[in-house]
Amino acid sequence: MKRILLLIDYSSEFSRRILKGLIQYSKEHGPWIFYRLPDYYKTLYGKEGVIQWAKDWKADAIVARWDHEGTNLLESLGIPIVLQNYRERSPNFSNLTGDYFGTGEMAAKFFIKRRYKNFAFYGNKEVIWSCERAEGFRKQVEKVGGNYSYFESESLNGEQWNTSYVQLDEWLLSLPKPVGLFACDDSFALQVSEICKINNIRIPQDISLLGVDNDELICNLSDPPISSIVLDVEKGGYEVGRLIDQLISGQRQEPSNIVIRPNRFELRKSTERYNISNEYISKIVHYIEENYTDEISIEQLTFLVPLSRRNLEIKFKEEMGTSIYQFILHCRIEYFANLLLTTDLPLFDLALQSGFNDSKNISRIFKKIKGFTPIEYRSKFKEVDITNVF
Repeated sequence: MKRILLLIDYSSEFSRRILKGLIQYSKEHGPWIFYRLPDYYKTLYGKEGVIQWAKDWKADAIVARWDHEGTNLLESLGIPIVLQNYRERSPNFSNLTGDYFGTGEMAAKFFIKRRYKNFAFYGNKEVIWSCERAEGFRKQVEKVGGNYSYFESESLNGEQWNTSYVQLDEWLLSLPKPVGLFACDDSFALQVSEICKINNIRIPQDISLLGVDNDELICNLSDPPISSIVLDVEKGGYEVGRLIDQLISGQRQEPSNIVIRPNRFELRKSTERYNISNEYISKIVHYIEENYTDEISIEQLTFLVPLSRRNLEIKFKEEMGTSIYQFILHCRIEYFANLLLTTDLPLFDLALQSGFNDSKNISRIFKKIKGFTPIEYRSKFKEVDITNVF
């Protein structure tokens, strides 16, 4: 029976989801024994005490959040170790890391698609996952010539919140509006939401707000609730289990990184707005987003606004950078993609639910837009089933 020592925090939704995936792997391939050493133990006995405890307990592997100093102590154990990176990635051990740059790009494309010209990033100072998300976001914004603003702070709590509040407050007030603001995670997004409420900055009218991790408790504490990028976290935890298993058994000799990737958006009211100046086109976009799973014709749309078909098509293209047909198609594909990851229904049923009359061409259209066939997409990004973990 394998003994796995856990030296990570489980107070965050992210960490709990990692552990759920890891436990799911152990249920399928175990049995394993887990023990989470309390944080106070390290405070009382230092890193040397933690290492000695691991030796006495005869741990077979460790999953830890551990700073760079003291990694030589971990190496002395001679067992597989996976580090949840925070400040930096370890060159000596397996890392539980993420496609942070790609997450930033995904966020920028989200706001670009919504026709924003002003973009902002609020980050966690000197933390690798925040810095790389900011970099991916910034580079994508620069490609379209957008106006980019950046602010970072430490995790704001207690006295840090008191001292940093004024600067964050001033930065949010100074941003050109409307602006698409991407926060490094949901906790930081909630800070933005709270300050916006105090200053009567409207979300999403002035600031369209997007976070990361889809921590449902945090996202729904906000008024309005915060949209968030969903990461394949449980799958990452499951792969940590597989990696540990392979390292212990000798199937794998060298450390390897587990990369957690972004896979979809969980949209809530904080991003319920496009930056559209034409009120008629804004009305059309809102109608399409509410009804894209139904049959929609151009003639139908002309009844909603005082524009001819030709005029409507021209003005829509000017405002949205795409045709009405392509906009409807992308809405349906995004919904179809979300259903692929959140249900187990067959493709034919999902196609009908998404507004497609048949499923004959769905694979071709989906691959053209997403880069994968629907089956490949579901296999690559669908979260691990953790319904029976607890």
